[in-house]
Amino acid sequence: PRLKPPFPAVEGLYAKPTIVNNVETITQVGHIMRHGADWYRQWGTERSPGIQLLSVSGQVKKPGVYEVPYGITLRELIYDLAGGTVDDRPIKSIVPGGLSMPQLTADQVDTPMDFESLAAAGSMLGSGGVIVICEGEDIIPIARRTAAFYREESCGKCSPCREGGTWIEEILERIEAGQGTLEDLQEIEHIAKYIEQQSFCPFGAASVWGVKSMIRHFRPEFEQYILETNPDQKKPPIPARPIYRQYHGQLLENKLD
Repeated sequence: PRLKPPFPAVEGLYAKPTIVNNVETITQVGHIMRHGADWYRQWGTERSPGIQLLSVSGQVKKPGVYEVPYGITLRELIYDLAGGTVDDRPIKSIVPGGLSMPQLTADQVDTPMDFESLAAAGSMLGSGGVIVICEGEDIIPIARRTAAFYREESCGKCSPCREGGTWIEEILERIEAGQGTLEDLQEIEHIAKYIEQQSFCPFGAASVWGVKSMIRHFRPEFEQYILETNPDQKKPPIPARPIYRQYHGQLLENKLD
């Protein structure tokens, strides 16, 4: 990552103006050039015109990539196109645009899949990766795997993202192992705040949105699990100093006297 501005459109590859497009954009340019903008705008919404590719996965009967107009609702996408949920289980939450995007709850299933509607619902369209999570699934392993993915993907250039992502993953691992405390949830939110505000590039901020939304929507589930697995709220031992040599709990001979 590098500081911006200048943005690629002003100064990009070889310090020349550079346009960065993804494959989905390029595939649609030809149709627009051939048929015109008005033809393309017959689909979608006024502010999000055209069509999009949405990858639907998770607990649906017919996962796949669907080409749909902007503005299609999550309900239409999941139940009409993807065949509904596996075993017709009720929905617990929905990832609307890839793991980094804040999750939506089941009562938001009628949200249209366009930029403005998802922003109003508290999330974003992102990469268009829709993941359906059904009732009965434990949200804690999902949060831990999400944190692990973004910790692995971090380039490591800046310390908020590099170190903070590792800390969040380790805290969630401790919670999942039955050694978590209620204070850990506040600690995750505290770390996420500084990752979001002080990371060098937008990846850092996006890396914590998913986990933050899971804690926000399902905090009672986190708290119940923590209290059931660690009712005494016992904190894990923390070494008082780095251990550079084998130590068996006996006093070490002072070689400096």
